[in-house]
Amino acid sequence: MFLTFHTLLFELLGQPPENAAGYQFTSVEVKEKAFRFDGIFMPNSEEKPIYFVEVQFQNKPEFYWELITEINIYLNQYKPEQDWQAVALFAKRSLDVEKLTNYQQELVNSGRIKRIYLDEIASGSIGMGLIELIVSKENQSQELVKNLMTRTKTEVSNDSERQGIIELLESVLMSKFSQLSRQEIEAMFLVSDIKQTRVYQEAKEEGE
Repeated sequence: MFLTFHTLLFELLGQPPENAAGYQFTSVEVKEKAFRFDGIFMPNSEEKPIYFVEVQFQNKPEFYWELITEINIYLNQYKPEQDWQAVALFAKRSLDVEKLTNYQQELVNSGRIKRIYLDEIASGSIGMGLIELIVSKENQSQELVKNLMTRTKTEVSNDSERQGIIELLESVLMSKFSQLSRQEIEAMFLVSDIKQTRVYQEAKEEGE
C-alpha cells in the first residue's frame, strides 16, 4: 500500500504529504535471524530522517524488543548518516503492548518510536480510506468500498493509477473477507469497474 500511496506514511504522522518528496520506500532484510522490516522510507539526503515502519495486526508481547533489535542491527550493518524514527502501526490500541519497560517508554516519549492506532485515524485521502477499510468491521465494509470506488473515479484521472487502486482494493477485500463469495465481492464494486478487475476476468473464464 505504501508503494501505491507514497504520501500515506506522512499523512499518518500528521505531516504534509509534500514531505514524501525525496523518499524511496523499500523492504530491507537484516542478516541476523532474517529480520525484515515491513517497510523503510529512505531519504535521498542526510537532513531527513529514515523511517522504519512496522505493522501489527495481532498481539505480540515482544514487539518492541524485536523492533529495537531490528533497528540496531540495521544501523550497525548499514551505518547511515541520517537520523531515524520508527513508526509502529497497530490495527487497534488493544494490540499494543500493555506495559512498556522504562527504556521502551523512553523511546516512545522521545518520539523515536511513534505509535499509531489505525482504527482511530480520521478519514482523509483514498489511501487513508483503504486503511480504514482494512481495520473496519464487516458490516461497514460495503459502504466504505462504494465510497472509495466513487472517490477513485472522481479524484483519479490517470487510467493506470485508477486501475492500480481498484486492484489494490480488490486485494484488500480478498484478503480481509476471504469467506465472501465472488458474487458478494462483486456487489461491493460498481459494475463498470468490476469488469476490469481480476475477479471478473477469472469468473468470465470459468463461464467459457
